[in-house]
Amino acid sequence: MAAKLMREGKVRGTGKRLGIGLSVMKSRLHGFGCFATVHIPKNCAIAEYAGERITRTEAMRRMRLPGVKRISELDADLYLDGSVDGNDTKYINHSCEPNADVFIIDGLMIVFALREIVPGEEVTVDYLNSFEEDRAVCQCRTASCRRSLTKGPRKTVSEHKTRQEPPYYPF
Repeated sequence: MAAKLMREGKVRGTGKRLGIGLSVMKSRLHGFGCFATVHIPKNCAIAEYAGERITRTEAMRRMRLPGVKRISELDADLYLDGSVDGNDTKYINHSCEPNADVFIIDGLMIVFALREIVPGEEVTVDYLNSFEEDRAVCQCRTASCRRSLTKGPRKTVSEHKTRQEPPYYPF
């Protein structure tokens, strides 16, 4: 189903380029971020998080390497590394009060708006961090900031939202 929606142009950000309605700019949160250039309604599909599909073992190996990590858990033994063969959704930053979330649809990670996102607003998600080794410090500065990407209750892939049908595809 997700492949059909991508062929029909109903998911932004598939392939190597970021879709219409998003741009990468300097972020106050961390380095660069993805920003809305158009109004994005609540529950709307924003983009696919793309990257090289790797095993859990390879993901753990890469997490020990220096530098920025762009690895997300797809299922128990399958991960996506957005820094390899990904698109600009790799610049979506973390927030403890996110305006978007990721749903797994037909084996793809699709970013959806949790609420209305206005032009100029940075798209953020609460990272689904399953890496014990990651000691990254949160920089979102929100009222409910956990100060750590791993502190507090972490979501695992079994708790992650998996849908057969997306909430809303307006385009």
